[in-house]
Amino acid sequence: MTLQTPQPPPSALRAVLAALDSETALRQPAAAALRHPTGPLLPAHPLAVHVLEGPRADLAAARRTGWRFLIKDGTEVAAAAEVVQGAEGHTFSHFTAGPYLDSTLRALREAWQLTQSTRTRCQPRLLTFPGQYATALWLHSPDGGADLLIPLAPAPMGVTAHRAHPAAEVLPLLARTPVARPQAAPRPLLLGTTDGARLPSGAL
Repeated sequence: MTLQTPQPPPSALRAVLAALDSETALRQPAAAALRHPTGPLLPAHPLAVHVLEGPRADLAAARRTGWRFLIKDGTEVAAAAEVVQGAEGHTFSHFTAGPYLDSTLRALREAWQLTQSTRTRCQPRLLTFPGQYATALWLHSPDGGADLLIPLAPAPMGVTAHRAHPAAEVLPLLARTPVARPQAAPRPLLLGTTDGARLPSGAL
């Protein structure tokens, strides 16, 4: 299995770079580590984000919503930036911080090691389960092979993080019905706005 590094659309990369240069975007709490960098802030490790909601434990039901980039300050990952896909390209949504940053890097290393023993292709993606507050690295096989999931830590109860599972085995656990209603996802942030409302022309 060969790990194929995904190439994000140009509009997704432009949206992230604009956010890193935006005082409005950098006011988000999760962007605290980005406000006083020790070097250039660089987007790295882009992954297409797919969301699986509802009772169907079926990868075919996952919808692609955008891209997530890890933001590096020198050699360290300081945050992640997510962009959402729209009719006219991609728009910056939000920054994230916390344990998923290091967990994503670890899962990518594990995927790379796993794929060295075979020539079958696989494409890394992020698969999120809003109802379970869970995320997994999805190793998709475009050639029709079995897809694998590496749950990120922290994982839901009963799921082992950082272990490659056949998707058919772990999906029922990750996609099970939530006990509490999940919070709504943050709205995409229009750069040059305050709290999502467009500023009048010439206000900047």
